Amino acid sequence: MSSQPSPQEFAAVKPLLDEHLRVQEELSDPEVHAKPGLARKLGRRYAELNAIVAGYRRWEQAAADLADARELAAEDPAFAEEAARLETEVAQSAGELRELLVPRDPDDGRDVILEIKAGEGGDESALFAGDLYRMYVRYAESRGWRTELVDATPSDLGGWRDVSLAISSSSTEPGQGVWGRLKFEGGVHRVQRVPVTESQGRIHTSAAGVLVFPEVEVPEEVDISPNDLRIDVYRSSGPGGQSVNTTDSAVRITHLPTGIVASCQNEKSQLQNREQAMRILRARLLARQQEEAEAEASAHRKSQIRTVDRSERIRTYNFPENRIVDHRTGYKAYNLDAVLDGDLEPVIESCLRADQQARLDEATDPATPGA
Repeated sequence: MSSQPSPQEFAAVKPLLDEHLRVQEELSDPEVHAKPGLARKLGRRYAELNAIVAGYRRWEQAAADLADARELAAEDPAFAEEAARLETEVAQSAGELRELLVPRDPDDGRDVILEIKAGEGGDESALFAGDLYRMYVRYAESRGWRTELVDATPSDLGGWRDVSLAISSSSTEPGQGVWGRLKFEGGVHRVQRVPVTESQGRIHTSAAGVLVFPEVEVPEEVDISPNDLRIDVYRSSGPGGQSVNTTDSAVRITHLPTGIVASCQNEKSQLQNREQAMRILRARLLARQQEEAEAEASAHRKSQIRTVDRSERIRTYNFPENRIVDHRTGYKAYNLDAVLDGDLEPVIESCLRADQQARLDEATDPATPGA
C-alpha cells in the first residue's frame, strides 16, 4: 500500500475539512441548541469529522517529517534510520486515513425503533419474541442506552405477539450510535427448543421477525400532510382480546399515499397513543424515503425480512446445544444463555466487521464507480 494518498483521496479530504469548520460555526450558534434534534445531529457529525481531521493531520505531519528526514539523510547517513522509521509511520497513518474516508452509513448515530413480531409457531413464537425483547433491553442496558416500551400486544401464555421498543443513546461519539450497531438485527430469528406446552419433549422450530428503523431527529426530515392521514380510534385490548380500557384510547394511523400503518394502544390516553403512533410512522416513512433515494446505501435494509417465514432466517438460536449461529457472517458460539442475557456484542461485532470489510473492498476496487 502506498504511503501517499491518491489524488482522489486528497480531493475527498478537502471538502471534509471545509465541512468541519462549517459545522463548528453552526454549533456555536445559540439558535441551533434551541433545537435539540438538530444540535445532536450536528454534534454527532462534528465528532465524525474530528476523527477524519485528526487522521489527516497525523498523516500530513508524518509526511512532512519524512521529507525533512530524507533531506537530512542525503547529507548525513545517520538520518537514514530515522527516515526508514518515518516511512513506516507515514504508511500506517495513510492506511488509517483511508479507512476513515471509507463511506459510512450517515444514519449510524441515530436512535432506533425496534419491532419484534411473533411468526410461525403460535404461542411458542410469542414466548420467543419475549426472549428477544429481554435480550435487546439487557444489551441496551449494558451499553448505557435508554429503552422505552412504545407499544405491545401480549400473548395468552406470556411473551408478545408484537412489541415496539425505542432505544436511544446520549453519546455523539463515532461508533456509539444505536442504529450503527442494531441495524443488522433486522430479519427472521429462528429458535429451536422444546416448548413449554410440549409434553413429549420434542424439539420444535419457530420464528420471530425483527424490524429496525432509524428514528426521525428533525421533523422536517419527513414531510407528512395531515390530509394524507386516516386516523382510527378503538378500544385497547389485552391477551385473548379482553378489554383493558373502557374508552377508545387506542390509535391506528394510516398514511394513505404509501399504505404504511402505525398503531399504539400502550398509553393511557388517546393523545399519548397518537403521539407514539406518529413516532413509529415517521420512522417507517423515513426508512422508505431513504430506501427509494439511496438504493446502494439501503442494501442492508433490503435484507430485513418483512415476512416471518422460518425458511428465511438470519440467525438461529438452538437451546438444546446452547448454540447461536448468524447465517450471514458464519459466526457460531455455544453461549446462547449469555447472549439472551444481553451478551450480544460478539455477534454484532461479526456483522460490523463484515460490513466494514465490504465497504473497504468497494472503496478500493478500481472497477467500482467513484472508487
